[in-house]
Amino acid sequence: MMPFLMKRKVSVNKVGNTKKITVRFYDGSTRIFSKETTLFEIAKVFDDRFGKEYIAGKINGRLVDMSHPIKEDVDLVFITPDSKEGLDIIRHSASHCMAHAVKSLYKGVKVTIGPTIDNGFYYDFDYEKNFTPKDLTRIESKIQEIIDQDIPIIRKELPKEEAIRLFKEQDETYKVELLEEIAEDMVSLYFQGDFTDLCRGPHLSSTGKINAFKLTGVAGAYWHGDEKNKMLQRIYGTAFQDTKSLEDYLQRLEEAKQKDHRKLGKSLDLFSIHEDVGAGLIIYHPKGAMLRTILEDFEKREHLKRGYQLVRGPHLLKLDLWEKSGHFDNYRENMYFTEIEGQKYGIKPMNCLSHMLIYKSKTRSYRDLPKRYFELGTVHRHEKSGVLHGLLRVREFTQDDAHILCAPEQLEQEIKGVIDFVEDVMNIFGFELEMELSTRPEKSIGSDEDWEKAIWSLKHVLDKNDLAYDINEGDGAFYGPKIDVKLKDALDRKWQCATIQCDFILPERFDLTFIDSDGNKKRPVMLHRVILGAIERFIGILIEHYGGAFPTWLAPIQASLLTVTDRSIDFAEEIHNQLISNEIRVEKDFRNEKLGLKIREAQLQKIPYMLIIGDKEVEENIISPRMRNGEKLTSMKIDEFIKLIQNECQVGR
Repeated sequence: MMPFLMKRKVSVNKVGNTKKITVRFYDGSTRIFSKETTLFEIAKVFDDRFGKEYIAGKINGRLVDMSHPIKEDVDLVFITPDSKEGLDIIRHSASHCMAHAVKSLYKGVKVTIGPTIDNGFYYDFDYEKNFTPKDLTRIESKIQEIIDQDIPIIRKELPKEEAIRLFKEQDETYKVELLEEIAEDMVSLYFQGDFTDLCRGPHLSSTGKINAFKLTGVAGAYWHGDEKNKMLQRIYGTAFQDTKSLEDYLQRLEEAKQKDHRKLGKSLDLFSIHEDVGAGLIIYHPKGAMLRTILEDFEKREHLKRGYQLVRGPHLLKLDLWEKSGHFDNYRENMYFTEIEGQKYGIKPMNCLSHMLIYKSKTRSYRDLPKRYFELGTVHRHEKSGVLHGLLRVREFTQDDAHILCAPEQLEQEIKGVIDFVEDVMNIFGFELEMELSTRPEKSIGSDEDWEKAIWSLKHVLDKNDLAYDINEGDGAFYGPKIDVKLKDALDRKWQCATIQCDFILPERFDLTFIDSDGNKKRPVMLHRVILGAIERFIGILIEHYGGAFPTWLAPIQASLLTVTDRSIDFAEEIHNQLISNEIRVEKDFRNEKLGLKIREAQLQKIPYMLIIGDKEVEENIISPRMRNGEKLTSMKIDEFIKLIQNECQVGR
């Protein structure tokens, strides 16, 4: 069930009684209640389903507990467990129960933070011993005990100094540190039995409303994410509104483990990462390099179709340029630097500087615009070792990076063109899309006016084309807001890949201009955008999305030639040469092994087709194809098979 919706206009109470308040609901209807009436009481009056579906509320757009008293006229939304916000509240409350359990079981443990994340929650603990899988089982049992006790979860607002004294008495030094960083004089704490936590809320009304949870793992994490701080222990978990939803999720999680790109990357011989080389640096094996080449060739064709020009910039640029662009002041912690003959250089983390210099290399007319520069540009970023993860988070990667320089009046159509491009490409791979608009971060450059224009431009295109999106406050690039496109894969997981950034600021800093129809100099606008994003990351996502069983057009090896006996080898060599000459990617397995073994090994390598060559095939000048799922196709001439493959590969051309 979705959250109970509302209209945003608040009804003015005309009763004249200051002890009454008016609550407006989703359909515009209003009801009068006594001042200080809680959401519990309103829910009882409003709907007899209370207790089964309502776990929190939203008043005038702000989430609150069901115990929250209404003190003025408001718009009200009731939050249900199966809504996005409801699920977040369930998980947040489960996180507190986990911390409660850990404190109850392990003497001397200190708690830090316990937020919700995509698909679950975690809590970080300072404890002298390492938590083991056996500990997780013990903690789960204690959490269930806390849930069975149905302990009330009570919110209290206290002066900050009083809260500091309370946590000092409990020797919760991390909570004291967090409180000392808070500017407000009043803070909110949540109490459940003998456990207390600093939290904004909201939460469930009692622990018994948690129906289904599971602890999923433990890992290390530095306090505040700073490797100079103490290493903590992070316990991960998840919770759902019901057991069925949890079981479905755990099944997908198990499937994801089987499809882990690191595991498949090794078994399919695609890539490797070596400590001798360095963390976050990928070595592509022949099949992995072929997969990457197929993707890159696909990208070039798709860009050329849409009027992009291929360009290429150097990996090193003088430090002066990075200072001019603002990267040195706002991004240098992610960059690598070097010095050559006394001159300092930055190793590029992005490709935009070279593209702007290409634009600036000659005078541009309004008739030349838009300019769309595309580069498969390899960049380097200083990622901490703790966040590196196979292909998904690396230190060297290649972006399908493009920069569009256009007149302001062309901006809308260019933004829409990029969105269409993303949708076209992701449909080919079978991804569903979600969009998010990220606004100005605290660390940024440029005027408020430029940021407002950029945000409005992106938002206007999304609204005009009825594209649903969420707002992600403060997560834009330092030079402009952006639309992030999240992909949903076959396991219902979300990945952020494509992005569209709107930039009025760098064209100003680099004095980029064009001559308009009246002969006047004007300033272009720049769109920074990627479609697949980092090629490495996208390959990792594809491996897991397809479970390594790539569609024929994308498969590094499309067919494996399997001989039954040595008598078939000469004919199999002829078939091999014909396939190669028709640009079909084929490998030979002419070993003196049983056919069943060869078939099994080809299936494990997830090769789309196996071509059986025995005495019958030699005599009749045919091949006997077999699909990786075990299905046998009718024997056919080699020309027929070549056409079959070519037809399947049209999608990638």
